[in-house]
Parts: sequence; C-alpha cells; structure tokens
Amino acid sequence: MPGSGRHGSVRKTNKKGAVKGSGGQRRRGLEGKGPTPKAEDRTYHTAHKRKKESERRDRGRHVKEDTNEVVVGRNPVVECLHAKVPASALFVAEGTGSDDRLSEAVNIAATRGIPTIEVPRHELDKMTGNGLHQGIGLQIPPYKYSDVHTLIRDAADNAQPGMFVVLDNITDPRNLGAVIRSVAAFGGNGVVIPERRSASITAVTWRTSAGTAARLPVARETNLTRTLKEFQQNGYQVVGLDAGGEHTLDTYKNGADPVVIVVGSEGKGISRLVRETCDVIMSVPMTGWVDSLNASVAAGVVLSEFARQRRAAGQ
Repeated sequence: MPGSGRHGSVRKTNKKGAVKGSGGQRRRGLEGKGPTPKAEDRTYHTAHKRKKESERRDRGRHVKEDTNEVVVGRNPVVECLHAKVPASALFVAEGTGSDDRLSEAVNIAATRGIPTIEVPRHELDKMTGNGLHQGIGLQIPPYKYSDVHTLIRDAADNAQPGMFVVLDNITDPRNLGAVIRSVAAFGGNGVVIPERRSASITAVTWRTSAGTAARLPVARETNLTRTLKEFQQNGYQVVGLDAGGEHTLDTYKNGADPVVIVVGSEGKGISRLVRETCDVIMSVPMTGWVDSLNASVAAGVVLSEFARQRRAAGQ
C-alpha cells in the first residue's frame, strides 16, 4: 500500500522509458544518414535482384567460354582436321561402324599427333549434348581472339587494301560461322564481334565456318563505336548495311579501297550509335516483296561485289 512503511515495499509509477533524458538517441536520429544508396545496391530492391541475376549469367557465360568445344559429325570433323583447326582430341564412340570419312579422320588425327580416344556412346552423347554426332567428335580448346590493333597492323602489311566485317547484334553462331567463311572466301582480312550480346566461336561456329575460323582472325572488342572510329583513323571507310541507305550496292564504287562492312541482325539491324558512326549507309537491291536478307547472306553478297571491284581494279 502506498506510503506504508512496510519493509521492502516499492513505489509504483505510470512513467515509461528513461526518466533522465534519451541518452542522445533523439539527437542522433536527427543527424543526416548520407546519400541514398543506388537502387541496385539496396538488397530489398528489385533492381538489386536484377543486378545479381545479370552477374550470375555473366559468370555462367565466362565459364562456358573457358571450356572445350566439341565439333560433331563426320564431314564437319574431317573438314576441321583438313583446315588444321587446333584440336586436342578425337573421340570415337565404341561400336561405331567405320567408313571412308571416319577412317580419314582417324588417319589425319594420327598424322597431326591428335590422340584418338574411344569412349562409350552414352559418354559421347553427354559430351556433345545430343546423339547426332555420328559416332565421332573433335575436341577443340577455347578460341584465342585477336584485337582490332593487330588486325589493322597485319592488314597494313599486305599489298591489297584491308577489308573487314564488323557484326552488330548477331547472336546466332551459325551466322557468325557463315560470315567468317564468306570473308575468307572473298579475300577479307578478318571479322570483329562485340564482347557482349553476340555469338562467339563455338563448336557450331567451327562447323558452319568449315574450319576457316582457324585461318581467319576474329577480334572481340568491348565497344564497337570506338572500334569503328579506330578503323576510320587508319584510313578505312565504314559502310553500314541497312535499308533506306543513300547508296545501294549498284551505286557504291569504293569497294576496292580500305573498307569495313558493318552487318546487323535481320530483325534489329544496326544499333543507333553504330549507324551514326558509319560513313555510308548502303542497302542491297532486292525484289520488292522481300523485306530483308539473312545477315550472313547480306555480308556474302557485298563481299562478293567488293571482291569483283578489286579484281577489276587490278588489286
């Protein structure tokens, strides 16, 4: 009972919390907390989750690029061996019936010092991701890309003016392989691709290029706009292929000069900054009801015409 003098009694009160100040908590609460972190740095924000997912995909791509590739099929394997593709092993599935192409592959591999390894069929299925390998696979180490400085320097050592193809928004490795083959066929000096959002040299690319990727350098650059400007500074005219250009293949007559041909995807075409960097935008004349050409076909048509102009000029 309040006011009782009973020993051990406690006086009760209705007050809550500290009774002698806040200990500085209110003052600290009024202090600034610095700039607001970016959305991608806030762990609870969706932008942070997107950033982490992008980093995870990038790591996955880098791991994939550092692994070996396997070219499958008897004809593609023999073509790659004839082209002296830098292979590290020839796999043959156990029980595979022999024919002329298989025997040829084994003999060429032996001549080049490439080990032939017999593996269970299910193991080759696992290595190649499918059962369409025809019992044979050629293991190829990761491709060693060049750079634009090396391409320009090596082209300067040739008597013929340089001719390159730059690919923008090309994500299909078969298109990349076909372009490499066309550039090699028509006397070009190399191909340039961007590091991101682009097809790279894979087993599919090797197969489509029929081994020409072993002899034609492919450079990979981080910034295509900067790369094109470097070509321009070294005397190259940059020609972008796109509909509605001021030139057509019939009216452009400078194919015998140092030239860079920029090819975009059939759907997206050339990106805006790359297009603005081009010296000339050129289209390929076609039948009116056909909207566009496949990227590798368009590149082949232009390369063929420029090669003709060079022959006519005696170069």
